[in-house]
Amino acid sequence: CKILRCNSEYVAATLNLRGSNRNAAYCNALRSYSHCTRKTARTCRGDLAYHSAVHGIEDLMIQNNCSKEGPTSPPRPRPPAPNHQGFESLDICNYEKSFLYKHGQPPSYQHCAAFGDPHIRTFHDDFHTCRVEGSWPLLDNDYLFVQATSSPVAKGSNATVTSKLTIIFKNMKECIDQKVYQAEIDNLPAAFEDGSVNGGERPGGSSLAIRERSPGRHVEIRAEYIGTTIAVRQAGRQLSFSIRAAEEVTRAFTEEQDLQLCVGGCPRSQRISRSECCRGRVAAETARALCKEMLPVEDVYFQSCVFDVVTSGDANFTMAAHGALEDARVFLPNAEKLHIFQ
Repeated sequence: CKILRCNSEYVAATLNLRGSNRNAAYCNALRSYSHCTRKTARTCRGDLAYHSAVHGIEDLMIQNNCSKEGPTSPPRPRPPAPNHQGFESLDICNYEKSFLYKHGQPPSYQHCAAFGDPHIRTFHDDFHTCRVEGSWPLLDNDYLFVQATSSPVAKGSNATVTSKLTIIFKNMKECIDQKVYQAEIDNLPAAFEDGSVNGGERPGGSSLAIRERSPGRHVEIRAEYIGTTIAVRQAGRQLSFSIRAAEEVTRAFTEEQDLQLCVGGCPRSQRISRSECCRGRVAAETARALCKEMLPVEDVYFQSCVFDVVTSGDANFTMAAHGALEDARVFLPNAEKLHIFQ
């Protein structure tokens, strides 16, 4: 119901009426007002402001002897385009720019990753190796929902890998329609579920975009409207997920949304100790040598790589840990936090 627009146009038209033709101009404004309310009649049927405006116009027309037929006020001129220094000209669907404008400094960012067995690096730089078979939320906040589905890495194995990822970018009025991205092993599409590659027809639709970095292996999704970038990769028979998100976005959730692996890590009952890894399909020394080629620093990425290669017998897991480390290198605002040692 757009009755408030009719009201403000009427107020603007009658604000500075003076001189001999004041009455004629006043009647013109009332006729325009009446015309505007008629156009909104269908959508405003149950609106009190609409009904009081209609009755008010009739009374004012009688008091001022205005005929119902006759000329109307000229349309109000559109305001000039805002200057490029003012915030109005900045895109509200560019989180970084609008944050900078409001706070005078760039936003803080946080990084989370899930890769390999799955190993979770949380927004708070905690690091867990998880059992988590089935579907678990990595993120669940006002803007994003990300769910990872895990399956056993091999028959009878305790270790699981991410076999499916579902990412929902929630509807944001000025910027994007709701968009869903789904990846499964051997199916890493460079488009959303509806076939689109951006946020849709809204003015800020281009503030959500998806592109293929390496066909079937690495997809990047940029959500500028929430200051977020996501990388989805496949290495061997597993998927991995990495995100860099504005801190304000990572914290936008309620108490009910308390299970998010990126926020709290794995529940205690689902954690696996990596030191127990070493009964597996590949000898630990062989695994260490393979991982060392890709990951010269013996941090948690290296330890995770050894754990995954031993338990799965799949040397492709070296690529999973290497990809996660490369994402962290790009996404982490603080390079000193890149390596975690446990």
